[in-house]
Amino acid sequence: MSITERQSNILNCLIEEYIESAKPVSSQLLQDRHNFGIKPASIRLEMQRLTDDGYIMQPHTSSGRVPTDKGYRFFVDELLEDDFDYSDPRSWFIDEETEDSIKFIQSVTKKLAQAAETLVLTYLEKEKILWKEGWEEVLREPEFSEQDCTVNFAEFLESFEEMVAETSFFSRLPAPSRGSAIEDLKVNSEIKIFIGKENPLKNAGEFSIIISRCHLPGDDESIVSILGPKRMDYDKNIGLMSSLRNALENL
Repeated sequence: MSITERQSNILNCLIEEYIESAKPVSSQLLQDRHNFGIKPASIRLEMQRLTDDGYIMQPHTSSGRVPTDKGYRFFVDELLEDDFDYSDPRSWFIDEETEDSIKFIQSVTKKLAQAAETLVLTYLEKEKILWKEGWEEVLREPEFSEQDCTVNFAEFLESFEEMVAETSFFSRLPAPSRGSAIEDLKVNSEIKIFIGKENPLKNAGEFSIIISRCHLPGDDESIVSILGPKRMDYDKNIGLMSSLRNALENL
């Protein structure tokens, strides 16, 4: 069943609210903060339809709704199809000398983690060296107040670290949900986004990855990944990844 424009607007606003607050979103909150041009009863009806179609879910009987993997995927694909401005090279990424690739990529990884406010992992393929930055940022997220989530994230990250160092890791990644359609979107096709159970890793159901191959000065290659809860700020983080790629290409 295809989603209507009205349902799309409600779903996108609900996800934006949930990303910001980490709390289930009620129809009353959507009514108070957004003008959909319809009555409250109609908002509730559309939310029920979105629930029935698997885009959102109700964690508890008396609570609001939260996005499902299907809902997040719709939201991300909508972002990628919009006239996203990826033109800013974000020169603040690049203020180190590029001759020393190790120091350079360390600096870039740290700045990206600070900007994304989550964990960033970078693998330098030629040197076979891996960096992680952003532990403090990602562990501030409310999801990690639950011990099980922290344990699952550690196992998920361990699996990811093992896979990223394998030969041709990036090229062997499966296409995200909508497959080859992603390659037709305005965002560069070398940026891949895996949400929840789309991830080709164990214990990944509550997490997302934004991953890209980046070309460094001196014909070196790296794989840069932004990792965190599914409730990450996709709008900002996709833009940061694309800006980083643009900045590196402009060197």
